[in-house]
Amino acid sequence: MRRFCVFLHPISMEDKANGLRQKTIYLIRHGETDYNRRGIVQGSGVDSDLNDMGRAQAMAFFQAYQHVPFSKIYISSLKRTYQTVEPFIELGLPHEILPGLNEISWGVMEGKVPNSIDNEYYRNLIESWAAGQTSMTTDGGESPEEVAARQKPAIDTILSRPDEEPVLVAMHGRAMRILLSWLTGRSLANMDQFEHSNLCLYKLRYEYDTKQCVIEQANDSTHLLTLALA
Repeated sequence: MRRFCVFLHPISMEDKANGLRQKTIYLIRHGETDYNRRGIVQGSGVDSDLNDMGRAQAMAFFQAYQHVPFSKIYISSLKRTYQTVEPFIELGLPHEILPGLNEISWGVMEGKVPNSIDNEYYRNLIESWAAGQTSMTTDGGESPEEVAARQKPAIDTILSRPDEEPVLVAMHGRAMRILLSWLTGRSLANMDQFEHSNLCLYKLRYEYDTKQCVIEQANDSTHLLTLALA
């Protein structure tokens, strides 16, 4: 089933009056880790913890969105996503681990501080993906096409439960780019148009009747402004 997405189109009063069935998805990237801060590649093979800034980001997001009546939380199998939404879980909200939401595997690059050769290799890989060669992988890693293939059953699981509304989904940077690409009907080659930062928010609305997904907020980090002022 192909899904399309339109940017920044909030639901109208007419839509509400027509009773369109929908699911609101608050999609966030995990908070900062020391690996993020130090520029070390994590991927799915490094199960790192949030650092002090990441925990502060998690609390800032919680304080900004604790009023939202989330019915379910979905996370990857990597603990940095659990730690990001832990304040909500401590309220008693149910959560479920979906490994299909895990970060891309960067293979031999994971856990390394990139040197100049690694950086050139990475740039070439990103350029190849942007040129449409999305089956390419790092040595021992995953391609964007492989990541998209494992994401689809996870998203189908979330969408198969229309009574769970709204939901909070915590995942990872590159995986988020890939997800937003195929979920919007775009080529994976265009994934880098979806910018992100630690604990940014993409607010999505999936309409069951039209099978369209609408992005209402993109790369929103206004909830972190209080940290910048501290």
